[in-house]
Amino acid sequence: MKKFLVTGATGFLGTHLVDALLRRFADCSDLTSIRILSRGGNPWNENPRIEVFHGDILNAGAVDRAVESVSGIFHLAGFVTRNPANGADLYQTHVQGTRNICESALTHGGPRVVVVSSSGTIAVSRQPKIHNEDSLYSNDVVAFWPYYLSKIYQEKLALSYHALKELPVVIVNPSLLLGPRDERFSSTGDVRLFLAGKVTNIPFGGLNFVDVRDAAEALIQAMLAGLPGRRYLVGGYNMTLAEFFSMIQRVSGVRAPRFSIPERWSRRHDC
Repeated sequence: MKKFLVTGATGFLGTHLVDALLRRFADCSDLTSIRILSRGGNPWNENPRIEVFHGDILNAGAVDRAVESVSGIFHLAGFVTRNPANGADLYQTHVQGTRNICESALTHGGPRVVVVSSSGTIAVSRQPKIHNEDSLYSNDVVAFWPYYLSKIYQEKLALSYHALKELPVVIVNPSLLLGPRDERFSSTGDVRLFLAGKVTNIPFGGLNFVDVRDAAEALIQAMLAGLPGRRYLVGGYNMTLAEFFSMIQRVSGVRAPRFSIPERWSRRHDC
């Protein structure tokens, strides 16, 4: 009987993952329940297959209780911010939280752990080059971005549990998530600013974008078929920001900015 724990279940990607799990196993008696570790409420309070454990990812005792008897863990709990002043909080959430998950997993028989990281740990560059899962960490590029640095540390820690203690850890690296139900505007905030006419210029460079629903399905595949010790980039299209804004203009009718920031100016404001 399968029972999955999902941390970060009430976040943007987490809600779509839980819904995808419920759909995937809708007619499968092999799935007894989906357990969520949450500090808040339960958006699925009418669904008997959802089991809520109240607690914080930084509380080792709460994590241990939630991990007991599960056959797989989706670790999505995180903190998204661009503010460099939040470096300590980012490290605590992503690194110590992951340590708590991995330690409890070892205690309770070593269920598979799918850790959700970010494409920003390996798939970023100052040059227009294509990266893959074997690319080196991008410490030099993200040196002033505590969010991505904390994700690098998170990955290294999680993979060390596989290398040194044989815990079946799989890393998933989604690119920028877009889609419905981003209530905290963690990923779609810039789109909202564009639609409000508050984006006045086009930064140099580009991004990769993926539908949040596709990313949720990829997490399930990582749980069912991913190779322990491996990373999996989950993305859609590579676009320059000019192409991205042009696409939003076509869909929304809101005019895209015309002024592009030169590369040399963008580099001055990397942080």
